Amino acid sequence: MKWMKFKIKTVVEAEDIIISELYDRGLEGAQIEDKVPLSPLEKEQMFVDILPETEADDGVAYLSFFVEEREDGSLNLGGVAESADKETVLTRIGEALEEVRQFMDIGDGTVTVSETEDIDWINNWKQYFHQFYIDDLLVIPSWEEVKEEDRDKKILHIDPGTAFGTGMHETTRLCIGQIKKYVTPDTKLLDVGTGSGILSIIALMYGAKHAVGTDLDPCAVEAVAQNKEVNGIQLGDFELLIGNIITDKDVQDTVGYGCYDIVVANILAGVLVPLTPVIAPCLKQGGIYITSGIIEGKENIVADAMEAAGLTVLEVNALGEWRSVTAAKE
Repeated sequence: MKWMKFKIKTVVEAEDIIISELYDRGLEGAQIEDKVPLSPLEKEQMFVDILPETEADDGVAYLSFFVEEREDGSLNLGGVAESADKETVLTRIGEALEEVRQFMDIGDGTVTVSETEDIDWINNWKQYFHQFYIDDLLVIPSWEEVKEEDRDKKILHIDPGTAFGTGMHETTRLCIGQIKKYVTPDTKLLDVGTGSGILSIIALMYGAKHAVGTDLDPCAVEAVAQNKEVNGIQLGDFELLIGNIITDKDVQDTVGYGCYDIVVANILAGVLVPLTPVIAPCLKQGGIYITSGIIEGKENIVADAMEAAGLTVLEVNALGEWRSVTAAKE
C-alpha cells in the first residue's frame, strides 16, 4: 500500500485551526511535530517513564497528513465521496490555509508532498527517540547499539514505547537522583507503583541489595520481566507483587513491616497522601521515603501527610513544574 504525505509548515498557534479546516475538506488524522513542552496533564497521561530533553520551542509546527493511494492512482481522501488526485488535495489545502490566513498568522504556510510505502505506525516514533544521559547513566533503547566508548558506563536498556506509568522524565529523574544519594550495598528497596520497574532496576544498578515492586496493573508483570532480562537483573533480586498496597492487607503483609531501607513512590500527590501512613510501618528505623510525581503547589500536602505519619521531611527538590519530597523514619 502506498501513501502520499502532505506536510505543512506553519506556527504552533495555528495548528488546531488548520487541522479543523482541513478536516472539513477530507484530510484527517494529522501528525503534529513541534517543540512545545508537554503540559502536566499530558505528562500524567503519557505512557513513557523517561523522556529525553528536547530543544527549546521555536514556535514552528509541521502538520503531516497521510492519504492512501489506490491501485488506479487516485487518492482515498477521507470524507470525500469522489476520488481525488494530488492537485485536488493541494488545492483544498491551499484554500484552507488562505481561509485561516485571513484572520491569523500561519507562518510559512508551505506544503511539501512525498510518497511512501506502507507506514509502520507502531514503530515510526522510534526515529525521534535516541540514547541520552541522566548524569552518569546512559539510557538506550533496544534498537540502538552501545558505542564502544560507552561499554564501561552504567547503561539502562529500556524501550520507552513499552514502558508505562504516571512518572514522566522530570519526576523519574528526581527519583533517580534521590535513589543514588541514599542507596547503599545493604539497601532493601520497596518501589510502589513500579510500572515498568525502572526505578528498582536503577537502584540495583547503583548497588541496592534487593528490590520489591508493587503495582495495580497486571501488565506490569510482562513489562518488568522484559526489563529485568535486558538489563541482566537476576530473578531473585527484584520481586513483583500485583495488588493495591493501600487497601489490601494481604499485599501489606506480604510486603512486610520494618524491613525497607528505602521506599520510593513516583505517584501523584492524591495517591501519596493515603499511601504514606501505609508506607511508614514498612520502613526500618532511619529508613528513607522518596516521593515524586507531585505537581508544583501540592508538595505541602504530601509533606503534611509524612509528618502526620511520624516521618521527618528531609528535603523538597524541584525539576520544572514537578516536586519530590523525601522523608526519614527517625
